[in-house]
Amino acid sequence: MDPQSALDVVGDLCISGSVIESIAQPNAQFIADLTLDAQSHWVLPGLVDLSVRVMEPGLEHEGMLASELLASVAGGVSSLVCPPDTDPTLDEPGLVEMLKFRADRLQLARLFPLGALTKALEGETLSEMQALTQAGCVGFSQADQTVKDTHVLQRAFSYASTFGFAVWLHPADYYLGRGVAASGALALRMGLSTVPVASETICLNTIFALMRSTGARVHLSRVSSAKGVELIKLAKAEGLPLTCDVSINSLHLTEMDLGYFDSRARLTPPLRQSQDRDALRQGLLEGVIDALVSDHNPVPGDLKTLPFAQATPGATGVELLLSLAYKWGQEMGVGELKALECVTSKPGAILRQALGFHQEPDPMFAPGTLRVGAMADLCIFDPNDVWSVAPAELKSQGKHTPFDFEMSGSAMTGRVKKTIVKGRLVYSV
Repeated sequence: MDPQSALDVVGDLCISGSVIESIAQPNAQFIADLTLDAQSHWVLPGLVDLSVRVMEPGLEHEGMLASELLASVAGGVSSLVCPPDTDPTLDEPGLVEMLKFRADRLQLARLFPLGALTKALEGETLSEMQALTQAGCVGFSQADQTVKDTHVLQRAFSYASTFGFAVWLHPADYYLGRGVAASGALALRMGLSTVPVASETICLNTIFALMRSTGARVHLSRVSSAKGVELIKLAKAEGLPLTCDVSINSLHLTEMDLGYFDSRARLTPPLRQSQDRDALRQGLLEGVIDALVSDHNPVPGDLKTLPFAQATPGATGVELLLSLAYKWGQEMGVGELKALECVTSKPGAILRQALGFHQEPDPMFAPGTLRVGAMADLCIFDPNDVWSVAPAELKSQGKHTPFDFEMSGSAMTGRVKKTIVKGRLVYSV
């Protein structure tokens, strides 16, 4: 199945070396060294996840890069983009080169780092974007940090526009975005500091104004509100060079999932009201929102099992991405290919566009698609496997997720069984 080409056929897929040789019409002369039985399963493009934290540099001694890349392929993700909020920050070419080198040696998922937009993500001094691009960065981001000085942001946009770099921003106002829960009656009753929708919309309007004056390309990370979706729809209709994504958390959960101060639901952006969730689901269906991301953030247990307001925001999620995309498609009543494109071809196009501005695109690397002559990045998915999320069984070192069966009480439908990257079987159950 390939959403980009609307391919949906029953047949054999043949891989020669690292390249797809044939789909559904195998060469009679082809002799396989390894045969995988995928009867009753879906053979899909490897997923593209635009927001996966791998916790390196910073936690090398704990082997986080290996565990999180293993978690990625366990979720069917063959290509992932990681934010720059590591320790130290990805604002030096040597750090980027080392991260890519270590990821390549593991031979699991492909890793594409974002460089820091400003030094140390402090929002004051622009990073060396040209040098970071040459080291392997595909764009520039502040991660969850906000540039409070609009003049600095304008200079960053102007520089990025001049050289064709993409700016990836999470829309949140510096002053209004400091709370721990979404504004509303629930947060008021719970006595939690809040993040109003205006935090997102004020930032979006600033971003759009700077895009108009500088011509910069922007990818918006993890939109969270109905009003945000409305503004993005208008900006796209205006013709601004804009793409955006939503996290699996905001797509499926609401503020009611906070329960009794359950820190597994302490997230950035915070979970909002049901009308916001519904608008996000519709925005993804209509194409206003381009991609679905896991927003994978494996927070260590000692930082997560604190009182709600003190707990570090974030949740593990890369192993759940495909199952939750499938769930969204079923609940919205859309076809399988439509449900799959938001985690395959659409984020793949965003990644390929980012790469294309910095280097000659590799014609064999077609992230999020299946076609003859392309690199064989695939996942094999069983749409009928019903399973429960048990933290101890997750490959990630992050064991906290609001989709934990103990917390959510609901099972997942559909599970990745095998993942192939560059023609190699890198994960199998």
